[in-house]
Amino acid sequence: MEYDSDHHSIEEGNPHLPMLDYDPVFGGESRIDMEMSFTLSEPPPEGPPSRQTIYLADEDSTVRFIGYEAIPWRSTCWKLGCFLTAGLLALFGHWFPRLWLRWVTQEKAFIDSKRDGFVVVESAYKAIMLLPIRVINYPYSLKTVFPATLAVAPGLTILKPSINDYDEASGMLRQLVIVDYRYSRLAVDPRTGLFSLVREWRDSAATTVPAVLPGINVEIRDQRELLFGKNEIEIEAKPTVTLLVEEVVHPFYVFQIASILLWCLDDYYYYAFCIALISVASIASTLIDTKQTIARMREMSRLTCQVEVLRNGDWTEKSSPDLAVGDIVNLSTSQISVVPADVFLLSGDAIVNESMLTGESVPVSKIAAKDSDLVQWKEEMTENAKSFLYCGTRVVRIRGAMTADGKGRPALAMIARTGFDTTKGALVRSMLFPKPIGFKFYRDSVRFIGVLAGIAAFGFCFSAVQFVRMGISWHTIMIRALDLITVVVPPALPATLSIGTSFAISRLRQTGIFCISPSRVNVAGKINVCCFDKTGTLTEDGLDILGIRPLDRSGTQFSELMDDIYDLPMGNQKATFLHALATCHSLKKVEGELIGDPLDVKMFEFTKWTLEEARAGIGNIKAKGAVVEQAQLVQVVVRPPGGAAFRLEDALKGSAKRAYFLELGVIRTFEFVSSLRRMSVIVKRLKGTSMEVYVKGAPEVMTDICDPESLPQDYDDLLSYYTKRGYRVIAIAGKSIENLSWLKAQKMKREQAESGLRFLGLIIFENRLKPGTAPAIQALRTAHLACRMITGDNPMTAVSVARECSLISQGAHVFFPTFSHGNASTPMSKLQWNCMDDPLWQLDDYSLKPLQPPRHHTVDEDDIAYQDYSLVITGDAFRWMLNYAPLETVQRMLVKTQIFARMSPDEKNEVVERLQALGYNVLMCGDGANDCAALKAADVGISLSEAEASVAAPFTSTTPDVGCVLEVIKEGRAALVTSFSCFKYMALYSLIQFTSVTLLYYFASSLGDFQFLYIDLFIIIPVAVTMARTLPYPRIYHKRPTANLVSRKVLASIIGQVLITAGVQVWAYLWVRRQPWYTPPPKHTPEDGDKLESTNDENTAVFLISCFQYILVAAVFSIGPPYRKPMWTNGGVVNGLYVGIGADQCVVAAKSVQGSCELADPGGPADIREVDPACGCGGEHGAVPRL
Repeated sequence: MEYDSDHHSIEEGNPHLPMLDYDPVFGGESRIDMEMSFTLSEPPPEGPPSRQTIYLADEDSTVRFIGYEAIPWRSTCWKLGCFLTAGLLALFGHWFPRLWLRWVTQEKAFIDSKRDGFVVVESAYKAIMLLPIRVINYPYSLKTVFPATLAVAPGLTILKPSINDYDEASGMLRQLVIVDYRYSRLAVDPRTGLFSLVREWRDSAATTVPAVLPGINVEIRDQRELLFGKNEIEIEAKPTVTLLVEEVVHPFYVFQIASILLWCLDDYYYYAFCIALISVASIASTLIDTKQTIARMREMSRLTCQVEVLRNGDWTEKSSPDLAVGDIVNLSTSQISVVPADVFLLSGDAIVNESMLTGESVPVSKIAAKDSDLVQWKEEMTENAKSFLYCGTRVVRIRGAMTADGKGRPALAMIARTGFDTTKGALVRSMLFPKPIGFKFYRDSVRFIGVLAGIAAFGFCFSAVQFVRMGISWHTIMIRALDLITVVVPPALPATLSIGTSFAISRLRQTGIFCISPSRVNVAGKINVCCFDKTGTLTEDGLDILGIRPLDRSGTQFSELMDDIYDLPMGNQKATFLHALATCHSLKKVEGELIGDPLDVKMFEFTKWTLEEARAGIGNIKAKGAVVEQAQLVQVVVRPPGGAAFRLEDALKGSAKRAYFLELGVIRTFEFVSSLRRMSVIVKRLKGTSMEVYVKGAPEVMTDICDPESLPQDYDDLLSYYTKRGYRVIAIAGKSIENLSWLKAQKMKREQAESGLRFLGLIIFENRLKPGTAPAIQALRTAHLACRMITGDNPMTAVSVARECSLISQGAHVFFPTFSHGNASTPMSKLQWNCMDDPLWQLDDYSLKPLQPPRHHTVDEDDIAYQDYSLVITGDAFRWMLNYAPLETVQRMLVKTQIFARMSPDEKNEVVERLQALGYNVLMCGDGANDCAALKAADVGISLSEAEASVAAPFTSTTPDVGCVLEVIKEGRAALVTSFSCFKYMALYSLIQFTSVTLLYYFASSLGDFQFLYIDLFIIIPVAVTMARTLPYPRIYHKRPTANLVSRKVLASIIGQVLITAGVQVWAYLWVRRQPWYTPPPKHTPEDGDKLESTNDENTAVFLISCFQYILVAAVFSIGPPYRKPMWTNGGVVNGLYVGIGADQCVVAAKSVQGSCELADPGGPADIREVDPACGCGGEHGAVPRL
């Protein structure tokens, strides 16, 4: 958190004030940086702080808090003004809160705003919220909410707390000032007057496992429930009346109500009634949808189960909402299927499915927390994921531990976070309050509506001059002005912005793609770079073993490829290749099934050994005579086919007489670390006097930790052979340590275990592409979408897979960097880029363009600049370039690199952000395992997961295939084009009607009540409702649709249509006046009042022409390809056009009959028009219903 005096403008959107809210729908030609600095022109008042900038880590956003309080006499005047203006002033205050804040309130320190105080929360995304400040009685120690000692920070002032808030002598609080922002609670520290996030509090005594095992008593539990709330994710369900009021005060409905009142004043009861009916139906539909959405969210977030809790030293069964931070729960007896809170596992072990978090459905093993994990939780505010069970994750297995004396011990856990502070709470909050995306369309649409208002003003001025010349009263002119505004600025225009998105999300859901952030759908229509993880995304998750390559008898070269484990010689060494294959993994066994990483499963199944999880009890790890930690004596036992049962005493006592069978027990495991790119185990062999260390990891890292003499001479050549052909290669090494005891093994540091190793061999995995990968990549490249691979695998393997799936052209030359001198941590290092197919051909290290090729190369010197070449870069070279290379070189590297290999999770995230910084709209698709940060950072993140909603990404595809990327892009483009089409259609509809009304105003005429009713009910509504249902085009077009409303293409389309339709109406208007049967309408007289004549020949001609123009414009804007299917595939819009054309023809036929009657009775036309409802029954109208 940071306190400062910079002020930010509060003229921003508000999630509760729809007119001012940021646009969650559309994108534009280029990204707009939504992060805006907070600036206030006036300094804060003297005294305690009233402004504070707070960084919310889980939302990755910054907000500004400003304290205010209402001035009593001004508040009274405001209420009086609201009463005198019949609520109009209150309405403007709701739409424009800056007005209310400036007139009624004054800035006030947080700590002093206890009475009628509130906080204005300004986000960096142009949104503000007004939150009430609450004061609760809190007779507990200051240390139960805030840290005992304050961290030193620049500009931080220590206050003299009020005795009503805090007693410094006793350290006891009396009351607490709190604010709840988006289900996150913040409290004011009386010593500083600044807010702190309550969920960041840590118990200072909870630093060791023995210290937390006694649990908490009832009094502490009540105190923590008062502070944190109940352990439930309960979404607020607003009353129907509140939702109704919030909907009705939206500017759109206020405009509708004003229009209806205007029509009623002109006796347009039929039309006003129909529009009112449509508006009521629209409000009812919105309310029902909102209530159903809230109900679904509440059902998804609700989680209740019975758990056994330790309270006051006794175990009692409680409901999960009663859990509090610090509670100790017995997971073994609770029989939970879903973790009810964020908890630390204190004893035992667990296997859980964290697909909700990572998007990866592979079960994850959890082990008991150590004291260092609790210290890390307290001091660094981060958890060790290996011992932390996240709320909402599904339990596969929970198992207790064995004590040193052989007795069972239940699996115990400590509650670390509850309610909305949990990981599942963060997921729900991200769905309720999605991060906005900054694109230009909404800003352009507001400007476009302003242009329409300007056109209305111009039309009114033109008509007003004519009205004055005809002697029409000013009262009538004002009514006509208001009526013209409702014609040109249709209130349905903003509603068209989300039509395409709604249908796209529905169609994606039917294909198994779920979206928790609707704003990303239209952004998907602007994607121009697609990034993919490799393993599990482009290739199959479960790799098949091609074979193994151990060393030959001489130990200087590899032997032949072996695809049968029985061909592997045992050798005379204690650390053997076979034993490494059988033990170097993190597999578990649940109900007879191996659980763990698919690669580990395949490797172990290749050995044909059997695995059994040991129940060998607990051993004490001592330091200076004291027990500092406990660990399992043996974690996993493996044995060859036909091996006898494991006996602990035989494994630990190598001299036992009955130990005649082969069994291996895993004593300790060093988990896989992405930065090290390896894992290792310490193994005890039955009847053995030594222990063996086995390491499994990337072949590149083995050269650093193995004895160089143990590496075969053809190591690099064989590795290159397999990786270039797309195989995944894992290296194995090991060593034997004599007389290593269990206690020494537990105390051994990882660096000691993973050093001085002897290389044992390679495992070769077949990296098979998924069936849908190549067609999907080919379709994306055909559409001129840049494709990138971001993987943790070997660069040569990645290049082979990229060529196989056509991500890189088969004939493209690939250049790869190596350090010619120095390394990734040395600023003066130098990178050398060599062609992977011809190492003698290099790139210029600054421009990254090919140099003169070798003499034997087939490329002519003149063709070098036009060569199709790509770059592949590894994580260490990538990091060095970001830190030390020239900016132009870095940008060139980002543009030309198609494969980012050996990338850590943080580096994957960095790649995405760097591409975005160059102006690209980036899509990231991964399985979620180590792609979470990149998936969140991307403009569109797609997680291949079985979960319907994942924290990992806005989109989740239950079908693990990259074909979902095609669907998301196609639906995004269709949604974007649909919303544009609907927007342009509504704009053209209003401009056509504006042209008609303006022409008729020229001689004091107007369209009639039933004419407007006919246009809206029989033409506009059927077309507008069905236009958005057109499906996306099967293929992705090579050009992206525009998202810029003021682009030349869009403006040319609208202006061209306006000129054509206006020209035809003017022609019809003039043509009618030249006909021999034309009868001029009677002149408007003062006795006519506000009524304008609508029974005349010009009215009939303009009305009939405009009816066909509405249909023609609808057909023009319903054109399908290249982003949507042809119009005729949308049965709804085709039927709507048929209905409109049929109705128009019926009206024309009726006019033809009238024309025939006129030949027999010259006085007939006017009389017939008077009874023709299609021609109007007098009066005028011009507003548009909400569609």
